[in-house]
Amino acid sequence: MGKVHPEPRESQKEILAYERGMMGVSAVPGSGKTWTLSRLAAKLVREFELTRGQQILVVTLVNSACGKFEQQVRDFLDDNNLGTFYRVRTLHGLAKDIVSERPGLVGVADDFQIVDELETREIIHDAVTAWFNAHRDFGVEQYLRPEDRNNQQVLGRWREDAMGIAVNFIKKAKDFRYRPSSLKAALERNTEDLPLAAMCVNIFEAYERGLNYRGGLDFQDLICRALDALEADEQYLERLRNRWPVVLEDEAQDSSLLQEQILRRLVGDGNWVRVGDPNQAIYETFTTANPEHLRSFLKEEKVVARELPESGRSAPGIIALANRLIKWSLDHPNESIRAKRPLAPPFISALKEGNPQDSELTVQLETGRRMTPAEERNFVAASLKEWLAANPDKTVAALLPTNATGTEMTKVLLEQKIPYTEVLRTTKTTRQVAGSLYRIVRFLDKPVESKALGDAFKAWMRDERETEQSKQLTGMLGKIANVEQFTAPRDKDWLWDTVFSAESAGLIDTLECFRGLVKRWQGAAQLPIDQLILTIAGDIFKESADIATAYSIAIHMRSFAGSSAGNRLPECVEELKEIAMNKRKFTGLGDDDEQFDPSRYPGQAVVMTLHSAKGLEWDRVHLMSVSNYDFPSAEDTDTFIGEKYYARNRLNLDAEALAQLEAVIHAVPYIEGISTRKARIEYAAERLRLFYVGITRARRELIVTWNTGKNGDMIPARPLTALAGLMREGANEPA
Repeated sequence: MGKVHPEPRESQKEILAYERGMMGVSAVPGSGKTWTLSRLAAKLVREFELTRGQQILVVTLVNSACGKFEQQVRDFLDDNNLGTFYRVRTLHGLAKDIVSERPGLVGVADDFQIVDELETREIIHDAVTAWFNAHRDFGVEQYLRPEDRNNQQVLGRWREDAMGIAVNFIKKAKDFRYRPSSLKAALERNTEDLPLAAMCVNIFEAYERGLNYRGGLDFQDLICRALDALEADEQYLERLRNRWPVVLEDEAQDSSLLQEQILRRLVGDGNWVRVGDPNQAIYETFTTANPEHLRSFLKEEKVVARELPESGRSAPGIIALANRLIKWSLDHPNESIRAKRPLAPPFISALKEGNPQDSELTVQLETGRRMTPAEERNFVAASLKEWLAANPDKTVAALLPTNATGTEMTKVLLEQKIPYTEVLRTTKTTRQVAGSLYRIVRFLDKPVESKALGDAFKAWMRDERETEQSKQLTGMLGKIANVEQFTAPRDKDWLWDTVFSAESAGLIDTLECFRGLVKRWQGAAQLPIDQLILTIAGDIFKESADIATAYSIAIHMRSFAGSSAGNRLPECVEELKEIAMNKRKFTGLGDDDEQFDPSRYPGQAVVMTLHSAKGLEWDRVHLMSVSNYDFPSAEDTDTFIGEKYYARNRLNLDAEALAQLEAVIHAVPYIEGISTRKARIEYAAERLRLFYVGITRARRELIVTWNTGKNGDMIPARPLTALAGLMREGANEPA
C-alpha cells in the first residue's frame, strides 16, 4: 500500500496543474515549495509520456537539497521502476555532466579534475604571496591610510585580505567569461591607473597556471565550460534538450547570471518551471546572483506567474512581524535601498487552520535592553536554560551572523551546562580535516616519495603551515633525494648531515618530533584503515570538532575497506582523496553534504549561522546580534564589515577592485568611491533579507536581541527598532 500524502492547498494545486511551457513561482517561507516541486516532478514522470532515455530534470542550488528531492519524488511515485525517468542535480553537478560528456568540445582533457575550494584557495594564497614579494612598490599601498603604510601589522593584515579580494575578482571575471589573457590585454589598452585590477589580473594569471598544472577546473570553470559546450555544438544541445524535456529549478532566486544562461540555453523554447523566493536571496554580495533575475523572469510575456503565499509554519504573530518588515522595506527611509526593493510582496498568509497559535511571548523584541556581547550571550543562555527545562520535547535555535559569534555562544552554553548542538563548521574546514588525513596516508602508501613526505609534514603543521619555518622545512623535506635517510637512517642521517648547524636547534627539534610520528604512523599502517586514521587524528588534531570529523571519516573508510577485498591502502588513499575533494558523500562530512534536521534535536539548543539556517525551522528562535553593524541600513552611523579599519577614506577594497574590473571589461571610467557607496546599499539590502529569513525560521516564539559591539558604540539595527515601534502602535496588517 502506497504512502498517504496530504491534500494540496489551492495555490499548490495551481502549480501541480502545470503541463507544459514556462512557469515562475514566487514562494513564501514555509509554503511547501520543495514538497510541491517534488510532487510536480513525480506527476510529470507519470504523465509527460517520456520515452526511453528521457528524464525530468530537477536542478537545485546545494548538495543537501538533492537527497531531500530524490526521497520525496521517490515517495510520491511509490514505484522504484520509474527512478530512471527523473534526475536531481545541483547546478554545478549539471555543469559537470555537460562538460564530462563532451570535454574535447571545450578544450579540456577527458580525465580533467575538479579542483575544490580548499585547493583553489591554496593556489590563490601562493599567488598572492608571490605577487606581494615581487611588487613591494607597486602602488597598492596607496589604498591604506597614510599613517598605516609602514605599519607591519597593518601590512600583514592587508596581505591576508588581498586574498579575499583576489578570490572575488577571479569569480566575477569568470562570471563575465573573461580569461587572464584577455583581461591583461584590456588592462594594457586602458589608460587609467587601476592598481587593484592590475594586482588581481596578475594573481589570476598565476592561479590559472596552477589549475592548468593540475589539469583541473574550479567550480566557476565548470559553469563557464558548460555554457561554452551548449553554445559550441547545436546537435549536442538538441540531444540534451531531448534528454531533459522538462527542467524544474528550485531556489531560483540564488542563480547567478551564468547559471541562468545555462538553463535558458538548455530549455530553449521548451518547458521550464522556476521556483524561488526573491525575499530570501542572501548570497548576492560580490556575485552576479541577483533576485531580479527571477523577478524579471516572472514578468516575461511567455511565463505564467504563480504564487505560493500560504505558510503553515509560523504563529500569526510571527507572520505579522515578517509582513510588517516587507511593508516597512517598501517605504525604507533610505531612498537608494528603497529603490532596490530588497523585500517585496507576496505577503505571507496563514492557513485557515493548522498554524501554531500565538502565546504571550510569541514575539519579543529586546530593543530597550542595552547589552555588551557577553551580557547578550548570558541573557540568551539564561532564557534557553529556563525554556528547555519547561519544553524538553521542543526545538530551539540561537542564530547568529557569523561562525565566530556562534563559537562564543557555544562556550557560554558549555560553561553553563546547557545541552546544545553546534552547526558552525564550514565545508571548507571539514575538507581540511579530510585533506590532512589524505596527505599523511598517501605518504604511508608511497614512503619513498619526497613530495609526499613534504605534504605529510605540511599536514602535521596544519595550524602553523604558513610560518616561514614551516614553509622552509616543507620545501626541504620535499626535495630529499633518499627519503629513507630521514625516515629510517642507517649509515647516513639526512637530518643531522644536512640540517644540523649552530642555528638549527629549533629545526632539528621540530624534524625529530615529526620523524618520531612518521615511524609511529608507519607502524600503524599495518592496522585496519579506520584505526590508522584515528591514530593519525589523535596526533595532528586538537579541536574536538576536528576529531569528531576524523571519526566520521574513519567509520566511512572502515565500511569502504570492507566492501571489497581489493580495497587495500592504495584504494583507501584514492577514496580519501575523493572525500577531500568533495566528490564522495557520506554522513558526517560537511554542512553542505547532509541536510540538517532540527527535529532530531529536541531539548537541545542548536547554534547556527543565519545563512546556514535557511530552509530550517524551530519552535523557538533567538536572533542575536541584530545591531547596526551586523544589519546596517547605510546610515552615516553604520560601520560596514567590508570597509577595513586601515583602508583610506573607508574604501571597500573588494568593491573597488570589482569596479576596476568592470572599468577594464567595459572600457568605462573608474571613479573611486562610487562602488564603495553602492556596496553599502547592496549589503544593507541583503542583510534586510537575512533578517527576514531569521524571523521566518520561528514557528511558535521569536526573541530578538542586540549588543553594543566590542567598542560599545553599536545600536539596534534600524529595521529592528522600526518593527518594535510598529508593534507598539498596533499597526494594521498588510492586505
